[in-house]
Amino acid sequence: MPLVEIHLLEGRTKEQKKALLEAVTQAVQESIQAPPETIRVWIQEIPPDEFMTAGVLASEKYGRVRK
Repeated sequence: MPLVEIHLLEGRTKEQKKALLEAVTQAVQESIQAPPETIRVWIQEIPPDEFMTAGVLASEKYGRVRK
C-alpha cells in the first residue's frame, strides 16, 4: 500500500488541494502500477507562523501565504 504525505504551507484552495491529491494518486498508480484503492495520499498543512527558512518565518517572507 503506497503512502504519500505532502507538506504545504496553509493557503491553498480546496480545489487546488484536490487537484494535487488526484495528480499524485495518478502518478503513483502509473509509475508503480498500484491499484488506486490501495493508494493513500494526504496533506499536512503548516501555518506560515510555524515554518522558517534561513531564520525567516514564512509569514514574514511572504506576508500572507500565496494562493
